[in-house]
Amino acid sequence: MKKLAKILKKPFTATVIAILCGFMVASIVLALTGYSPIACFSALFKGVFSKPKYISNTIIKATPLILTAVSVAFAFKTGLFNIGAEGQYIVGTIASVIVGIKLNLPPVLQIPVVILAGVIAGALWGAIVGLLKAKFGIHEVITSIMLNWIALYLCNFVVNMKAFHQPDSTSTVAINPSGFTTILGEWKKTAEGQQALSSQPWLYEMFVKTDVNIGIIIAIIVAILIWVLLYKSSKGYELRAVGFNKDAAEFAGINVNKNIILSMVIAGAISGLAGALIITGIEPHKISTLAAFENAGFNGMSVALIAGSSPIGCIFAGLLFGGLLYGGQSVQFTVGAPSEIINIMIGTIVFFVALTAIVPKLADKLEKRGEQNAK
Repeated sequence: MKKLAKILKKPFTATVIAILCGFMVASIVLALTGYSPIACFSALFKGVFSKPKYISNTIIKATPLILTAVSVAFAFKTGLFNIGAEGQYIVGTIASVIVGIKLNLPPVLQIPVVILAGVIAGALWGAIVGLLKAKFGIHEVITSIMLNWIALYLCNFVVNMKAFHQPDSTSTVAINPSGFTTILGEWKKTAEGQQALSSQPWLYEMFVKTDVNIGIIIAIIVAILIWVLLYKSSKGYELRAVGFNKDAAEFAGINVNKNIILSMVIAGAISGLAGALIITGIEPHKISTLAAFENAGFNGMSVALIAGSSPIGCIFAGLLFGGLLYGGQSVQFTVGAPSEIINIMIGTIVFFVALTAIVPKLADKLEKRGEQNAK
């Protein structure tokens, strides 16, 4: 009993239980609607792992989710709820497109400048929230939601500006190719590149048939750096102290307002980075008119919750979420089951993750029962 209780108290165990519960609920829904759960889950896993291009596309799908999740997780660890990751992501794409179209520098300069533009835009968007929270006490959820909508309409405004609009379309022109971060770039499209890669079918599928780019590498590095910042630096200690107890932090001599603003600047910069990497790394390398949110930021919140707000955990939770979103398409194509079943599964997982506090209590009861039986 003691060993079982010890295992149940670990956060990882609670997350695994939540994921299993998600699959169980999805199985019940599928069975009740006349679909075979085994066939559906088989299609799901084949849609992620059966071909190199599927694996590659899953990683591409997961990359922005990992970054927006790290953004949300970082803010949460410092006592803030960054529901504005979606808006920060959007302004990141806007800034990257504007700079990527207007500048045409050599790739060694163009790529960092375009990405930096997205990072700065996201940081400024987050700074507005932090400043209003620190100076006027306005709750970050309210300002973040409003800024999300402002970002959406700002995107549509930029798309329709003559300087950026592509005629007879609902999008801007693409950024200059010197800003692309696709691995092997234009070379893989040449006859020489095609011939070199065709000798290895898995390489051809992974690099030629997808927009695999450096985004996942950057996302992993950022997640690790944020973990180091939070837990291995004095500044991270200050930020977490402010999040844990503002009054105690202020009594200890920590500048609370400064750290609130800094926290939102960093969180916004990470979400802006996610937007920038989408523009530089994935076709069509431009922004389009938005009728609704793309949900990169909102899905990031779910990923952060599944990860228990752990920056490192966001890497694995993002890959899981990306796999469900991308592989879920195969469920509809192969079995004919509605794609909404994946959303039900994701929602159920998040729901049970939110109830993870029950698991340690269950562990305590099992431990007490074990002690009583021992007597």
